[in-house]
Amino acid sequence: MLAAVRRSGASWTRALLLQLLLAGPGGCLSRQELFPFGPGQGDLELEAGDDRVSPALELSTALRFFDKSDLNSVYITTNGIIAMSEPPAEESHPGLFPPTFGAVAPFLADLDTTDGLGKVYYREDLSPSVTQLAAECVQRGFPEVSFKPSSVVVVTWESVAPYQGPSKDPAQEGKRNTFQAVLASSDSSTYAIFLYPEDGLQFYTTFSKKDENQVPAVVAFSQGLVGFIWKSDGAYNVFANDRESIGNLAKSSNSGQQGIWVFEIGSPATASGVVPSDVNLGLDDGAEYDEEDYDSVTPLSLEDTGTTSFPYEARRRGDTGTYNVPSDLPPRRLATERPPGPPTERTRSFQLPAERFPQQQPQVIDVDEVEETGVAVFSYNTDSRQTCANNRHQCSVHAECRDFATGFCCSCVSGYTGNGRQCVAEGTPQRVNGKVKGKVFVGNSQVPIVFENTDLHSYVVMNHGRSYTAISTIPETIGYSLLPLAPIGGIIGWMFAVEQDGFKNGFSITGGEFTRQAEVTFVGHPDKLFIKQQFSGIDEHGHLTIDTELEGRVPQITFGSSVHIEPYTELYHYSHQVITSSSTREYTVTEPERDGAAPSHVHTYQWRQTITFQECVHDDSQPALPSTQQLSVDSVFVLYNQEERILRYALSNSIGPVRDGSPDALQNPCYIGTHGCDSNAACRPGPGTQFTCECSIGFRGDGQTCYDIDECSEQPSVCGSHAICNNHPGTFRCECVEGYRFSEEGTCVAVVDQRPINYCETGLHDCDISQRAQCIYLGGSSYTCSCLPGFSGDGRACQDVDECQLSRCHPDAVCYNTPGSFTCQCKPGYQGDGFHCVPGEVEKTRCQHEREHILGAVDPQRPRPPGLFVPECDEHGYYAPTQCHGSTGYCWCVDRDGREVEGTRTTPGMRPPCLSTVAPPVHHRPSVPTAVIPLPPGTHLLFAQTGKIEHFPLEGNTMIKTEAKALLHAPDKVIIGLAFDCVDKMVYWTDISQPSIGRASLHGGEPSTIIRQDLGSPEGIALDHLGRNIFWTDSHLDRIEVAKLDGTQRRVLFETDLVNPRGIVTDSVRGNLYWTDWNRDSPKIETSYMDGTNRRILVQDDLGLPNGLTFDAYSSQLCWVDAGTHRAECLKPDQPSRRKVLEGLQYPFAVTSFGKNLYYTDWKTNSVVAVDLAISRETDSFHPHKQTRLYGITTALSQCPEGHNYCSVNNGGCTHLCLATPGSRTCRCPDNTLGVDCIERK
Repeated sequence: MLAAVRRSGASWTRALLLQLLLAGPGGCLSRQELFPFGPGQGDLELEAGDDRVSPALELSTALRFFDKSDLNSVYITTNGIIAMSEPPAEESHPGLFPPTFGAVAPFLADLDTTDGLGKVYYREDLSPSVTQLAAECVQRGFPEVSFKPSSVVVVTWESVAPYQGPSKDPAQEGKRNTFQAVLASSDSSTYAIFLYPEDGLQFYTTFSKKDENQVPAVVAFSQGLVGFIWKSDGAYNVFANDRESIGNLAKSSNSGQQGIWVFEIGSPATASGVVPSDVNLGLDDGAEYDEEDYDSVTPLSLEDTGTTSFPYEARRRGDTGTYNVPSDLPPRRLATERPPGPPTERTRSFQLPAERFPQQQPQVIDVDEVEETGVAVFSYNTDSRQTCANNRHQCSVHAECRDFATGFCCSCVSGYTGNGRQCVAEGTPQRVNGKVKGKVFVGNSQVPIVFENTDLHSYVVMNHGRSYTAISTIPETIGYSLLPLAPIGGIIGWMFAVEQDGFKNGFSITGGEFTRQAEVTFVGHPDKLFIKQQFSGIDEHGHLTIDTELEGRVPQITFGSSVHIEPYTELYHYSHQVITSSSTREYTVTEPERDGAAPSHVHTYQWRQTITFQECVHDDSQPALPSTQQLSVDSVFVLYNQEERILRYALSNSIGPVRDGSPDALQNPCYIGTHGCDSNAACRPGPGTQFTCECSIGFRGDGQTCYDIDECSEQPSVCGSHAICNNHPGTFRCECVEGYRFSEEGTCVAVVDQRPINYCETGLHDCDISQRAQCIYLGGSSYTCSCLPGFSGDGRACQDVDECQLSRCHPDAVCYNTPGSFTCQCKPGYQGDGFHCVPGEVEKTRCQHEREHILGAVDPQRPRPPGLFVPECDEHGYYAPTQCHGSTGYCWCVDRDGREVEGTRTTPGMRPPCLSTVAPPVHHRPSVPTAVIPLPPGTHLLFAQTGKIEHFPLEGNTMIKTEAKALLHAPDKVIIGLAFDCVDKMVYWTDISQPSIGRASLHGGEPSTIIRQDLGSPEGIALDHLGRNIFWTDSHLDRIEVAKLDGTQRRVLFETDLVNPRGIVTDSVRGNLYWTDWNRDSPKIETSYMDGTNRRILVQDDLGLPNGLTFDAYSSQLCWVDAGTHRAECLKPDQPSRRKVLEGLQYPFAVTSFGKNLYYTDWKTNSVVAVDLAISRETDSFHPHKQTRLYGITTALSQCPEGHNYCSVNNGGCTHLCLATPGSRTCRCPDNTLGVDCIERK
């Protein structure tokens, strides 16, 4: 059967290739048969010129492309491309394929519409006539598919000319091309339709600005770059890229109608490649080709093929495997003809994973069926540059790449383990993170338990082979019934099982990139559960990633029961890119004790699983993997915590030969985990029970204790010139300084850009800040600087002009100089605007009127009647904040209107501490911009690393990096968030390792832990210095809490509609709270009052991974950094507009503000970066001596900002929590309040 599958697949792919190479009969497509286009159809027209890119075309229906389903806009280019994101400027003209952005290319070439040489039209069309026309085209290409599009994007390149370069080709003079691309989308899929009318393609090559010669056009699809930090080329498919294949586009088809080509580009079937239609046309001259004819066409060997063609890849819709297509059969050339030229580039060795979790039930292969199936046995080539020179990025940084006759392979260097694409240091602990979703029926229930977006975290002690897996927020109704399913986490144990000599664990084989489909049958029950897991390798945080899906039915286990699983062994069978296993296991369920007895029952289930992965097939020198290996699992521990709703699995694993019982070899301490080696060391077994401990690569020690090697300090020149060395645990990373980039040789070379630079627009000028000067662009690369009115200087340094020295105010007025301006105010006893003052009294205040009214009714010659209350006014005529009754001795606080503040009245003889609710009179001058706000002395930046908090002073806006030093050493902590109390000079932090919240004084002394209970993963932390409260986010418990500064009086503010809350800040004066939620599916920034009321979404559009958040009290500006969009942005919460401060950030985590600067920590560069808000430019950066990941950052102010809120005095009259709101406060009780001593009120 396997042979039959291979033969059928090869026959089909050869037929598909020949569709392009041999033109079919019948009438060609006329221009009148194109989709309607032009201004009369509502088309937009692309700006004429060379290498033009349209603005974003916003779509009403999301477009699907490869594995993405949320593309809401596209860009159209002159050069025959529909781009899924805005193409970078350096890729505006055709270059090396594939591009870095997602692209649909019906005719990728350097095209030109300058001076009326053709036009490019585009639109989104929702009309029934056009959507029906698109549906008919798709139906012809995919007869088995019922497709009803709701949106159609129509792009037409009409009579466009080739770009010819400096030396025009006379043969191309007057040649014009017309072609069309249509993208039709429904809610579940997207199809591309390419239309090439008769005589529509009059030229097949254009002049390349890069190669400076004529190069063929390309018809292709590209996924673009994939990955977050370490980006690499995604999948792409090239369907034509030589003269003859391009020439046959209008004469042939894959959809049954000449000139029309149909492709499925976005659906579950296209995660790893576009699926073309396979409706064949007849071939030239009525020739008939049957299967035997195709089989007789022997594909050329790689050494026999030409160098100008890309491999042609194709897949059938619904195939779970992928196919190798014969490489580069030239048009109309028999396979026996040997073309001239050197060998073609070699085939890529590592393939993208097959589609994830098909819609049908997963096909689980039994051990006995392996020889009879074709699941995942075909390779799918997604790259044509198949040598190490062009594919080194496919290998891990800890691997070496080697070329072979048919392609290249990666292999981990000594001291590392993995498959070459993914490598980790031997013996180092590993972390696995992921999500779990399920739809599971329990027992006889007809209602499924559904859970989404549930977190899975696993920690693996690699040199013990022991894995600890926790799945959180599992509903109680199913938690106990999932206890027997330890293999959900057991797959992680197989990945990092202790390897016996000559045998390999799952990570060594797959690199943590594979798909696992399992089927569990419960003996004696009609219950069956399907498990689907996708492992996606190592992410940007250095953690393995996994997605798990559960579907089916499980037997019900009584609440409160315990489950015991005995040690077991399992046989893993290996064939080409497929691993299978099956086994029968027993587990014991002990129910809760009843009537003095705890009944127990033994149950059985059968387990079958299939693991599919991609392996490198080019290196024949590697020893073959044993066809069968035995996984030995012991110390199995399963637990469901009902209070925390957490499901826990722990197992110890080793992989070796098939044995019965407990072989002596398994008694070596390396295999049974009793060796005592450091967690960053590998255990090396010797004869019998002998062993040695060897520190992992990048660590030094005796194996029992290992220390990180700082390669950057020990080898200062390891990265070469113009580069920065960043140390990491066990390794280091080199990065080029600004203005340099890595060359192909791995050295840093200067970035050369011959285009003129607008220094004013890019912010690269040296003019003074925008509040004092302006930059004036003069064309080319020239500019000049000019001081703004009210300032003097050369534009590069501007000083404020003191207008008060010029006596511009009235003689009876006082002049106040301000930056760039001045104000005038009439003196007491005069009225006017300051420029004109006349004698006159200022209107009396309410307090003065009331006082005069009361006193006016009393005879001044007689004593004041007892019991009469006369209000006190301050020097400005407003009510004094503290009022006292002269007769009774009672005192109380009043608001701006003289009304008593509830709860502030004291007993006779005592005065309450009252704060004025009326600001002193201010002179109405221009508001002082952030850039010129006086900076208090003694201000520091505090930032967190994994086990410590460091700080350095700020002088003005300058980081004094030479004075950086540690504030707190805490090697057992992973400190994430920081907040500073400017009143008591205390720093507060969150720690996710234990987890806890702590604090310490900047004046010294011992740090203390203030909260350690009922925390999951506390991350962001904020402080209200006026109300004396702390707020924090917990991304594990998905909630936001508040407490007093000592950790008491805790109260949950929010625990709904939160997925990954992180950054949090307060606006203490106004009583507002802000936080970020980097939920990848729907990121947002929210706000509420500090008491939790008036919750609302502030920002939701155009966010990626909003991490850090900061609020500047001086400018009332909220700013954030986003690791998904790589931007820093700001807004004023009471205004709708937002400002992009800076783009191109690497991987920002946290941010703080001070003066005119933002300061953020970056995970990729491991540095603190300063950004000038005025000029939107990074001005400085600080790299700590110890290059570990940086987390939270905050500003330690030398004095608190001015202002107050209603909780500032006497705790707002509250018995417990006082939570400020705009213009008021709310009294709240803690969640754990006992008794009736707490009073809630507003």
